[in-house]
Amino acid sequence: MKRRHFLTSMAVLLFSTALKVKAKIFSGGMPWIIHSVRPPKPVVAGEWTFFTADEVSLIETLADRIIPADELSIGGKEAGCAVFLDRQLSGDYGNAVTTYRLGPVIQDGLPQAGPQYKDTPAERYRLGLAALNSVAKARNAGKNFTELTGEQQDDLLRRVESGEIPLTGVNGQLFFNMLVQNMREGFFSDPLYGGNKDMAGWKMIGFPGARYDFRDVIDRRGEDLHIEPVSMLTQYEKS
Repeated sequence: MKRRHFLTSMAVLLFSTALKVKAKIFSGGMPWIIHSVRPPKPVVAGEWTFFTADEVSLIETLADRIIPADELSIGGKEAGCAVFLDRQLSGDYGNAVTTYRLGPVIQDGLPQAGPQYKDTPAERYRLGLAALNSVAKARNAGKNFTELTGEQQDDLLRRVESGEIPLTGVNGQLFFNMLVQNMREGFFSDPLYGGNKDMAGWKMIGFPGARYDFRDVIDRRGEDLHIEPVSMLTQYEKS
């Protein structure tokens, strides 16, 4: 078969396939039916699936140091950031199921390539939390991180973030950045995943949440609509 004939045949095949798909959409595939697919199973606070008892105390303390309660909203611990992270680390994220880790690993690669690891987030947390607590004990007469004052905790975290204090077995700066990122995710994710209690994070920034559409208010530009955010949890509460 000549190349021109082959390419022409492929073009005809793709065009006819596209027409069939389009015809299927207009003949019964549309409109999209709201809630036709159920969201993931909600996270229910209770037994911890990843963190040990000592780690729970530490990670909840860290949650409140990174996202402290103030006049705008509740803190990271009350918002459930530790619960969110616990479930994430015991699942696909913690096991890095979508991340290529076979190597070669270049620790100091190009900035645009991002950090490269052989270990999983779950493994880094186990090492990072232990190392952070060890540093706290070594510098504060045997006191655990959770036993330090808030000022002492913040000072230690700032030194880890800057690289002034290294952590054994893990890159302290990268671990701190990962911790902050995960706490943010827990604070602003759908409450379905265990964090963002009562949608506090969404209410703080005015995010409407998992609403289907805004056709009923699309013409009310410039108004304060006082829209209450909606969580995917409502689908389970209705059923």
